[in-house]
Amino acid sequence: MALRRALVGCKRVIDYNVKVRVNPQGTGVVKDVKHSMNNFDEIAVEEAIRMKEAKKLDEIVVVSCGPKQSADVIRTALAMGADRGIHVTVDDTDKLEPLAVAKIFAKLAEHEKPDLVFLGKQAIDDDSNQTAQMLAGLLNWPQATFASKVELSGDAQMLQVTREIDGGLETISVKIPAIVSADLRLNEPRYATLPNIMKAKKKPVETKTPADLGIDTSPRLEILSVSEPPKRAGGVKVENVEELIEKLKNEAKVL
Repeated sequence: MALRRALVGCKRVIDYNVKVRVNPQGTGVVKDVKHSMNNFDEIAVEEAIRMKEAKKLDEIVVVSCGPKQSADVIRTALAMGADRGIHVTVDDTDKLEPLAVAKIFAKLAEHEKPDLVFLGKQAIDDDSNQTAQMLAGLLNWPQATFASKVELSGDAQMLQVTREIDGGLETISVKIPAIVSADLRLNEPRYATLPNIMKAKKKPVETKTPADLGIDTSPRLEILSVSEPPKRAGGVKVENVEELIEKLKNEAKVL
């Protein structure tokens, strides 16, 4: 048996190769740089595609919340192998908090009736690691976070998920429908081929707003300021072990 549908999140973030810089106003980071799909979301998309290729999933719907440029990451996911996209337009993503994103996904889940929701474990811009957990709470669905391996049972009623935890690996079973957040070692995402990039242009992408879904995205937090971390002080050379111990004890105060 196969699952009918999966919703997969794909957030547009500053590309991981770009050195992030604080803007002169100290209100955020410089945005006019290269953007791409969030790395962990790319892994989530890849896992859903692999399930579809293995005949364990019928349809993949990718969802991105963000400005008009977020359509680019949706098209990337479609070129990788997803079937259709939903773009929830939000102009100021700096004020779009994980709870609001979770509410958007919860409302979309009501409409789309997915068996699975795949998300990256966190976005590499805000590092919140909250959306999957909040979504599971809102839907009252089981959650399998930090997944490094996902296996569907033969009757498509359960997922066996290996999780990355501080002490090593943990294997759990969760009932379908469920929320899964992808960790780094779940898979290695594919590159979209040119023919598939061309085909992706013809795949449907639906555009909505939070208001269409009845979701208030007003922020609950206020960013007071953003600043660079303090520059690291230069090191010093010591002549012997006794001097090293003295500096560790009296200057660094770590002994």
